[in-house]
Amino acid sequence: MPLVSVVVPTYNRARIIERTIDSILAQTYQDVEVVIVDDGSSDDTRDCIARRYGADPRVRYVHKENGGPATARNVGFKQARGEYIALLDSDDTWFPWKLSLQIRCMERYPEIGMTWTDMQMIDAEGRVADPTHLRTMYTNYRLFPTDEIFPRSVALGEIAPDLADIVGEARLRIGNIFSKMVMGSLVHTSTVVLRRSRLDLVGGFNETLRYSGEDYDFHLRTAREGDVALLDLPAIRYQQGMPDRLTAKRYGIHMATNALRTLEAVLERDRPQIDLPDQMIRRKLAYAHAWVAHEQLDLGHVREARAHYLASLRQHLWQPELLKPITFAALPLGAGVPLRRWLRSIAVRLGRNESET
Repeated sequence: MPLVSVVVPTYNRARIIERTIDSILAQTYQDVEVVIVDDGSSDDTRDCIARRYGADPRVRYVHKENGGPATARNVGFKQARGEYIALLDSDDTWFPWKLSLQIRCMERYPEIGMTWTDMQMIDAEGRVADPTHLRTMYTNYRLFPTDEIFPRSVALGEIAPDLADIVGEARLRIGNIFSKMVMGSLVHTSTVVLRRSRLDLVGGFNETLRYSGEDYDFHLRTAREGDVALLDLPAIRYQQGMPDRLTAKRYGIHMATNALRTLEAVLERDRPQIDLPDQMIRRKLAYAHAWVAHEQLDLGHVREARAHYLASLRQHLWQPELLKPITFAALPLGAGVPLRRWLRSIAVRLGRNESET
């Protein structure tokens, strides 16, 4: 059985990381190693790992200075010895059969360089808030029919008949999704297993994407190199609602800016390979600039917000939803920012969605 290296970056999560590691060690697929990359934690993560797993040869601990999840995962890649590399965040957990099913699929179809799965979304109280969260979180699935994203599929029950009661009617969906991924991510990192040969082609995460967005860039470049596949059933518990998550609102400007950087880079580098109409791409660029503009306006950076609103309109002029925020950005002496915040506070008290303002 090929060795699977599971790379787990972590930062100040000593209180919960044991359940994540335990979910790896409880896999029915036993030929695994766990590479914990501590990204400069100031809590007792080191002592926790040493105390609980110090005698377990399957678990290795690496400490580094804080640099963000991209740098931590790249350190983990250098430490990994497996033919397959799996990714898992330090607050998520796997179902026991996850690795076994993914490795069986990838052994059967050697052209597949990466697989991922659906996921349960778990709220802060530990309850299942969404049993199949992938298509809720990644809205790009709504732009294209499933059979257009993945031209080939096979029943998972045929690949793993001993797991028929678990997989039911779920399918393995295979395709070259690079063009579709330009419109937005389709892949969730904590569900991913990579073939070593595909990782060597991709070359790791972009470490300049410090706070967020590094996963979309990485999976997009992975998809560019050939076929990938979705196991279309939930195989992990994805934790939401924790205050230290990089999806928190305070990281919004980084998410927006890095998404725009990734999109502009791939269009400059690979436009001839992208099988999408120009109009669709222009709409995507318009949305990306508008997202950055919204975040800049929230921060009170009026000049930057105006520049990105104008860039958005140059890509796609008819965007009536931008009329209100552009008006706030155009008010003199920065008056639009406090006015917008005041209106939002009123909207919240009235029970309206703050995005309406």
